[in-house]
Amino acid sequence: MFVLHSIEQMNKNNRLLKYSDIILVPKLSNIETRNAVDVSCKFGNQSFNLPVVPANMKTVINEELAKTLSDANFFYIMHRFGISNYEFVKTANKQNLKCISISVGVKQTDIECLQKIAEENFRVDYITIDIAHGHSVLMKNTINEIKKIFGDKTFVIAGNVATSDAVNEITEWGADAIKVGIGQGSPCTTKDKTGFTMPMFSCMLECAKNADIPLIADGGVKCNGDVAKAICAGADMVMVGGMFAECVDSPAENITKTLHTGFFTSEAFRPTNYKPEYKDVCYKRYYGSASQFNKGHTKNIEGVMREVPCNELTYLEKLDEMTMDLQSSVSYAGGTNLNCLSNTEYLLV
Repeated sequence: MFVLHSIEQMNKNNRLLKYSDIILVPKLSNIETRNAVDVSCKFGNQSFNLPVVPANMKTVINEELAKTLSDANFFYIMHRFGISNYEFVKTANKQNLKCISISVGVKQTDIECLQKIAEENFRVDYITIDIAHGHSVLMKNTINEIKKIFGDKTFVIAGNVATSDAVNEITEWGADAIKVGIGQGSPCTTKDKTGFTMPMFSCMLECAKNADIPLIADGGVKCNGDVAKAICAGADMVMVGGMFAECVDSPAENITKTLHTGFFTSEAFRPTNYKPEYKDVCYKRYYGSASQFNKGHTKNIEGVMREVPCNELTYLEKLDEMTMDLQSSVSYAGGTNLNCLSNTEYLLV
């Protein structure tokens, strides 16, 4: 049974929703071609071709891809694990990248590194304070320290959170944008390890209802259509992990699996004269920031490693595909730009 809901009605509904729990309702379109749809977005002081950002994970983004994305006018956030932010920013300034975007934690060493960057007068456009539970006094202190160092020259993103109270408080603390989502990434085990999570569509509705600053939806995206659903729920930017980790040029480790491709996959049902057929298939090892594969130890683990099939697309090819699909989404919503998606009605399924 399908039930039509507006955003206002959904806010009164206690059912918690994943992206797969809803479908969007089409409206009359007046455009002649979907190529006429503008899916660019402004985020901070810069404009980008698409409101999509690869997850700031070791298996999703690296220095080479950061340059590739910046040169092609796509947003990125460099991860913070096993690299020097100082060296990354120094090199990015030397290359004169359009977008210089890094992640930091909440330790004193992170602040000292940022002070060194500021002393060298290096440009850094975006700093993401990247911790699992962003509604924290540690977050407040780190925002204050970064604002003391860079003032308004740098756009500060804080995360992750899952409630409107967190959004309101972190906005008061001085963040310029907030990353939304707890326990919804495919390699994340926070829900099982701690009991805390919020399905992403409901999470975005909750966090966006009184938001005064941009929000990044982080987690739960399983297909290109989920990007449109995240924007419908209030996201200004959508973070995607697994679909980029699957790309041929992702930094995720390549492994080869030999798979049976014949009709009789079970040995019990194979004829005696059956000749099995096999082929080598490329997979990628994808894991998150809180996994033991990233941390190098087994303390406070909230993530696993997943082996995902390589999709043979490059990042830019995947982004081109996502651009075309989002243009189609906007045309179905009856608009010519992303604004129409925020007023799109949807059905519970």
